[in-house]
Amino acid sequence: MASFCSCNSNGSSCESDTTTFVDDYGESVFVPTHPQRIVSVSPAVTQIIFDLGAQDLLVGRTEYCTHPAEALQIENIGGISNLNIEKVLSLNPDLVISGSMVPKSAADQIRNMDVPFVSVIEKEHFSNLYDNIMRIGVLTNRQEQAQHLCDSIQKQIANLTPIDTANRPTVYYVIGYGKGGNFTAGGNTFIDEIISMAGGSNIAHDIEGWSYSLEALMSADPDWIIVRKEDYQGFSTTAPYTKLTAVKNGNLVVLEESSMLDLQVPQNIEAIKLLNKKFCNHK
Repeated sequence: MASFCSCNSNGSSCESDTTTFVDDYGESVFVPTHPQRIVSVSPAVTQIIFDLGAQDLLVGRTEYCTHPAEALQIENIGGISNLNIEKVLSLNPDLVISGSMVPKSAADQIRNMDVPFVSVIEKEHFSNLYDNIMRIGVLTNRQEQAQHLCDSIQKQIANLTPIDTANRPTVYYVIGYGKGGNFTAGGNTFIDEIISMAGGSNIAHDIEGWSYSLEALMSADPDWIIVRKEDYQGFSTTAPYTKLTAVKNGNLVVLEESSMLDLQVPQNIEAIKLLNKKFCNHK
């Protein structure tokens, strides 16, 4: 821990209440304990900040930060991998919070302008969500709210309807399909854990990463298929996927928002409850 007075070169006011924060890449960064102007460079970070009730601190977000809808009212800084550094600095932030997609060169350039830049990244296990909530709670000075949020998620998980191992339906999540290849969530992802927590058995559990063969999908012929809203029509009407039992029986869980499952965010609990309800009714 450290406390000192530092005037940023971008013209922001002098901070006399500063502490050391070690981010997920091991960078030790002096951050304000009471930030007033935060730029989020991660859709997951933006969602968590809103869920902590700290959205008034946000002055910038990426074009991919679209949930909740209120986030669209915050200044759009553009993309992530091609971060517009000038736009970020023009917002006069006293803290920038990133995920894993920002190039190191961009992060270093922002740090060189004496703007605190920290990374809170999505990780392999679902339980890491609680860590990220608590860490962002520290960064936004919302520790109590962060603890309440974690407790709420854990309570909702405890109230899920249990499904006996022998009766667990097999499940496949469509991340990509068609000529470009078939992609899903392997066993080393928090999405795999979400499917299991909901009472399903991910047919891709034994692979690592995201690529999955068409032959393996057709052979496994899962009981349920999870698909994003924007992919539903195309997937369900394209051969050979139309031959899958889940497609023929209408056993498709359509996600209205892909962020429910794609991002490591509190909204994951809504996906878990939705899947649990579907799987419990499986015949």
